Amino acid sequence: MAWLLLAGAIASEVVATTALKFSDGLSHKGWSVVMMVGYIASFVLLARALKLQMPLGVAYAVWSGVGTAVIAVIGMLFLGENMNLAKIGGILLIIGGVVLLNLAGAH
Repeated sequence: MAWLLLAGAIASEVVATTALKFSDGLSHKGWSVVMMVGYIASFVLLARALKLQMPLGVAYAVWSGVGTAVIAVIGMLFLGENMNLAKIGGILLIIGGVVLLNLAGAH
């Protein structure tokens, strides 16, 4: 159940961060509301996952790492941000770091 809550926290954070981009510096009220609700939902779900005894280091690494990688991909695929080998390498390093932290936490 903790992993499901964490997945919801990541999805909420990704929606909120995408809405932040579309809010045009918080001047578009609709996107600003989506952003605020998304971040609140994300932190509530993350807190619930931690309450179920998910280790903080693992939860935060997965939440921030996966969220960062997904936002980078969204930026490249849908928002016209550049894609290059360095950016792809960085995303792969983030994913590798999350995997490594999870494997280290299992011992």
